[in-house]
Amino acid sequence: MDRFSFLNAAHTEFFAQLYDQYLENPDSVEPSWRSFFQGFDFGMTTYNEENKVEQIANFAANNADINLVSDKLQKEFNVLKLIDGYRSRGHLFTKTNPVRERRTSSPTLKISNFGLSAADLNTVFDAAKVINIQPCTLQEIIKHLDAIYCQHIGVEYMYIRNPEVVEWIQKKLGVNDNQPKFSLDEKKTILNKLNQAVSFENFLHTKYVGQKRFSLEGGESIIPALDALIEKAAEKGVEKFVMGMAHRGRLNVLANIFGKSTQDIFGEFDGKDYDQEYFDGDVKYHLGLTADKVTSTGKKININLAPNPSHLETVGAVIEGITRAKQDKYFPNDFSKVLPIAVHGDAAIAGQGILYEIVQMAQLDGYKTGGTIHIVINNQVGFTTNYLDARSSTYCTDVAKVTLSPVLHVNADDAEAVVHAISFALDFRMQFGRDVFIDLLGYRKYGHNEGDEPRFTQPVLYKIIAKHKNPRDIYMEKLLAEGVIDSTFVKGLEQEYKSNLEVNLEESRKKDLTIITPFMKNEWKGFEQVSDVEMLKKVDTTFPAAGLTEVANVICNLPTDKKFISKIQKLINDRKTMFFETNKLDWAMAEHLAYGSLLKEGYDIRISGQDVERGTFSHRHAVVKVEDSEEEVTLLSNLEGATGKFNIFNSLLSEYGVLGFDYGYALTNPNTLTIWEAQFGDFSNGAQIMIDQYISCGEDKWNNQNGIVLLLPHGYEGQGAEHSSARMERYLQLCARHNMYVADCTTPANFFHLLRRQMKTTFRKPLIVFTPKSLLRDPRVVSTVEEFATGSFQETFDDETVNKTDVKTLVFCTGKFYYDITAERENNGRKDVAVVRIEQLFPLPVEQLKAIIAKYPNADDYVWAQEEPKNMGAYSYMLMNFDLVKWRLASLKAYAAPASGSYTRAKRRQADAIKMVFDKNLF
Repeated sequence: MDRFSFLNAAHTEFFAQLYDQYLENPDSVEPSWRSFFQGFDFGMTTYNEENKVEQIANFAANNADINLVSDKLQKEFNVLKLIDGYRSRGHLFTKTNPVRERRTSSPTLKISNFGLSAADLNTVFDAAKVINIQPCTLQEIIKHLDAIYCQHIGVEYMYIRNPEVVEWIQKKLGVNDNQPKFSLDEKKTILNKLNQAVSFENFLHTKYVGQKRFSLEGGESIIPALDALIEKAAEKGVEKFVMGMAHRGRLNVLANIFGKSTQDIFGEFDGKDYDQEYFDGDVKYHLGLTADKVTSTGKKININLAPNPSHLETVGAVIEGITRAKQDKYFPNDFSKVLPIAVHGDAAIAGQGILYEIVQMAQLDGYKTGGTIHIVINNQVGFTTNYLDARSSTYCTDVAKVTLSPVLHVNADDAEAVVHAISFALDFRMQFGRDVFIDLLGYRKYGHNEGDEPRFTQPVLYKIIAKHKNPRDIYMEKLLAEGVIDSTFVKGLEQEYKSNLEVNLEESRKKDLTIITPFMKNEWKGFEQVSDVEMLKKVDTTFPAAGLTEVANVICNLPTDKKFISKIQKLINDRKTMFFETNKLDWAMAEHLAYGSLLKEGYDIRISGQDVERGTFSHRHAVVKVEDSEEEVTLLSNLEGATGKFNIFNSLLSEYGVLGFDYGYALTNPNTLTIWEAQFGDFSNGAQIMIDQYISCGEDKWNNQNGIVLLLPHGYEGQGAEHSSARMERYLQLCARHNMYVADCTTPANFFHLLRRQMKTTFRKPLIVFTPKSLLRDPRVVSTVEEFATGSFQETFDDETVNKTDVKTLVFCTGKFYYDITAERENNGRKDVAVVRIEQLFPLPVEQLKAIIAKYPNADDYVWAQEEPKNMGAYSYMLMNFDLVKWRLASLKAYAAPASGSYTRAKRRQADAIKMVFDKNLF
């Protein structure tokens, strides 16, 4: 390796300023540098001001053997290497672990590894200027570097590629040598919050012996850190905070940061029933809270802790969506006013793949939130798994490097260092609008929960922990030694806090029910919670034909001053023809007209997912590109008189993270039609946790309404297992009571009214729509303008093409299979078969179906027909939920995979299923 290559990584200002100083006054620089620059000037035939640092480095490397570089100058370079070593690797040699010895890293920061020796310790080096101090001895330089990089805060940042960011960090770290400097009042505030954290856990441990609480003990310093973060952020103009965290420490945060009534917390511990019959609730360490607070300086703030399930880290995506929705709603184009805070566990942040999806969103237009402060409560153990078995990376936070985010590793026993680090993180986020990570290295006092025995798996570690003082007592001793407090100060704090808890415990036990405070209730004013009976009531979704014409004029005309590819021009012209000439509107037109009509009524639209701008099946083209420049044109954004905003974003190749984000967005803004579309319906499998634990049951667990719409392309066209089924059976299995809508429309107009109904109700429910693929361009799948203007959503379609008294076989089906069955009926000339479409599967329109059946007095053969295999689709759901008739099944046999990979075999199987509709002997 070139022995002067380190110059390329050294501080650019050092070389540039020193050379400029030499040019102005050669005698003002140290003699060895002067001789070096003289040689540099002599040796350079051309000189480029912009590249002077690189040229100096190259000159040094190429002329090292001609004695132009003195021994002193070479030592200066070695000191620069030492500085770079501390910056790059100092975090490996910190005192950040309160209960374990650090793993040995090599090479170390010994000066001998940098060409220096003890004889150089008292030599004065100009290289000190690189770390923003005056020339001083090597010993003083090392002391300065050790204070910044190797004490209770370790910093990783040298992988960041932006010199401006690196320089900002280095200057920031140089302030006070990266050591905290707090006033007496600030120190007392830190101690007070530590006392609250410790006393809260001690109280619960005494009063609720053995009950799970996922205590914060070992990481209590996060409480003063969060308190300081919120206070300082409010001073910088932040008005709303959105926080997500897993179980550990959640109750402590709710009580001591969010101000949740401890009476309510005690009620949850006592296992009382809820004050509402409408929902089943969740365990206490999953619940969220919204609170309005006033900071110590009088700033009004709104803080939100999102509810979350046991699947760790899912809430990280949700809080990003909540944050973005608040930013879009309250502070358009200003990300600084809403701050997301994500609190992780060490095993979870390292092991859960959704973290990678979330950090990859951080700078994308549709998903960025102006930077998240990530805090890891690092217990150094996951459930019972040692950290050495929990990851391959050096640190649990190494995912941060994906987005070149700085990481601060902090000793959780040093409360001042923790607060100092959080202040750094806040300043970084506000300065650059980017993510920053804090790795709070502590321990877990008990097992995974308070009834667990940690010594089963970590006997040595837990012998150390059993003797280890808590962070409050450690800090108390420090302040006593400094004379900041006396011995009675902490006792007074503890007694006052615990007395208050005792009072609240007694008051709580006088109450019969547990009160659950609604999450983000201000955002949901005017919306009511309803049963499935209300969900089945008709909603006015009409929209005047004149208004539809206004929308059509916008989406059927491209800008005349821009050039588009011929296929786009034809597609837009076809739209115009279908609306203004043939009056046969297809699926894409229905979708655009639904969006346009809602925009004119003041609703916002947000659509995201993979390739949604044009649509996977090239039907939507909500965004079109100018041919030569690739300028994006969004026609719906040009709608005159529309007070709603239209936003559509191609997402990163993520289902889990993006659906979580959009769920959070819909959770926050009920007046935005929020849609996530899967590329193929089956791709929603990748987001199954969000579907199972949020979408299907969020209202039941946490009392949260949500109007998220899932568009899941579904249909058997011989495209194989993963491109056929949206796994309808899974969603139907999740349906119960009043939790969501599930629909499979067969006409564009019905889809139009379905989307409009989603916003026109006085409540919000998730909507699952199985959308077509081949039907997008099927000439049979059209609707008229009048059906859009005056119609409504139809939960069922009776067969109006038959004489009902002639019908012997009454067939029920959904979606595309209707068209396959009716085509076969026409081919066979069968007049005795009627085909009824169920457009909404949940809530199932039972009374409508009863009324339809009553119209067929001679029918004695009731068929459930589906293109999915017998063990999939809606068959089992219909058996369980509609027993008025005895079903005969017409479908594929039961299979392990949703469809065959062979087009020929798939078509043969489907043809056999269709034959079963018309021949009961094949059943």
